[in-house]
Amino acid sequence: MSKRPHILIFNPDEWRGDILGHVGNPAAVTPNLDRVVATDGVSLSQTYCQNPISMPSRCSFMTGWYPHVRGHRSGFHLLREGEPNLLLTLRQHGYHVFWAGKNDLVPAQHGFRRYCDVKYLATDADVKRWGHTDRREYWPWFQTQGKIDSDTYYSFFVGKMDKGDDQILVDKDWSMVLGTIDHIKQAASWASAERPMCIYLTLGFPHCPYQVEEPYFSAIDRRKLPPRLQPPEGWRGKPSVLKGIHEKQNMQGWTEDRWTELRATYYGMCARVDAQFGMVMQALRDAGLYDDTAVFFLADHGDFAGDYGLVEKSSNTFEDCLTRVPFIVKPPADVACQPGVRDALVELIDFPATVEHFAKIEPGHTHFGRTLLPLIRGETEEHRDAVFCEGGRLADEMHCAAGRANPTDEPDADMEPGRAMHYWPRLSTERDPVAHTKATMCRTKDFKYVHRLYESDELYDLREDPNELNNVIDDPAYAHVVERMQDRTLTFYQATCDAVPHDMDQR
Repeated sequence: MSKRPHILIFNPDEWRGDILGHVGNPAAVTPNLDRVVATDGVSLSQTYCQNPISMPSRCSFMTGWYPHVRGHRSGFHLLREGEPNLLLTLRQHGYHVFWAGKNDLVPAQHGFRRYCDVKYLATDADVKRWGHTDRREYWPWFQTQGKIDSDTYYSFFVGKMDKGDDQILVDKDWSMVLGTIDHIKQAASWASAERPMCIYLTLGFPHCPYQVEEPYFSAIDRRKLPPRLQPPEGWRGKPSVLKGIHEKQNMQGWTEDRWTELRATYYGMCARVDAQFGMVMQALRDAGLYDDTAVFFLADHGDFAGDYGLVEKSSNTFEDCLTRVPFIVKPPADVACQPGVRDALVELIDFPATVEHFAKIEPGHTHFGRTLLPLIRGETEEHRDAVFCEGGRLADEMHCAAGRANPTDEPDADMEPGRAMHYWPRLSTERDPVAHTKATMCRTKDFKYVHRLYESDELYDLREDPNELNNVIDDPAYAHVVERMQDRTLTFYQATCDAVPHDMDQR
């Protein structure tokens, strides 16, 4: 690696790791991602996030810290001044940082100037230049929910979006993609190894509501969808939060045909993001920047999307559909790469370590990521012996309770989110400190162990039960496995429980 590459971070929201054609899902329509993996990139198919909701996950993979290191495990506590941030690190090392899309990373009340050179927002002039008359902030599920006691109200299901006569439905995500393409075209005249650029493009799709326009809505062959996972009878062995959400979402009467349409719509949202990714890759080629760019495609967490009879997500359960995420890396052309799929265990905190490796940056803080370069080069088949994910809260941590309607609300033990709120099934269930108990996942290739502070633990034998339906925590035949997984979890916490600053104080 002879020079510092440009960096593209393409970051969709809530994309499950199993919805990719190249990992064997016959219903996934992801030709652009599949092409990169076949030609000049690597798909890390066993990558796991460190928290199953957006903000804690992003705080983790932008610092290399697990959520427990600095308490970034709620929806309202973002990276504070003085805490590391990959965008800030890159900017401090000479990168021109262009940020397009959602935040979920730094406190918006302080602005974004510290973290990027450009925080892109599309203007009316941009939209007209792209050949459109206006933008659509398209959230029509409020009009399709039905009555509050119906079985559609909390489903987040919309289906096909009407784009009218427009070739592209210019909603917020499309605006960010088209604006990024404009930036790449302009960067062709100035971007260089001496003035490298970082693009952080973070999209809202395929986060629910489940809605997408043509041609993506009809691109999914419903007959090819994998079987939908069913919960164990009576939710036996599962944490109480899932049963509570399931009851309140009120979708038990849905036919399989209805579930199929919801799932296919989610797949179509992924297909749209894949098409947008392809457009950005082509823009890099057209600008002559593709070979000199390290590309990272990663999601923050997954989505139930019908599995276990649930939609959306949970903040303290760790089913693979929530914790396993896509992570694809295309290195710059001067880095040796053996294209294809790797099944080594990887964590999202390995992302900043790999970016820093490519950018020739020695991090100024202790973090726990490991560069993925040996996997990318095909020099090893293993990376980690276990991966970890965390969520939930202590009983008296009301400032971490999920039911707060917005970050300015005063924490109040009696406060309850209104039933009209679309997230009410999850947020109201998580008001119960037992249901919202602090929990930690330790996953190896063969087993998944979950320690719960206020409820029974979980253990799944992934060799016999890959869908995590049979909790064998109390089975005497697995006592030795439980002991081993508990010891591995303790070792994890001891090794990562803090991060001492690198600079020293005077006394």
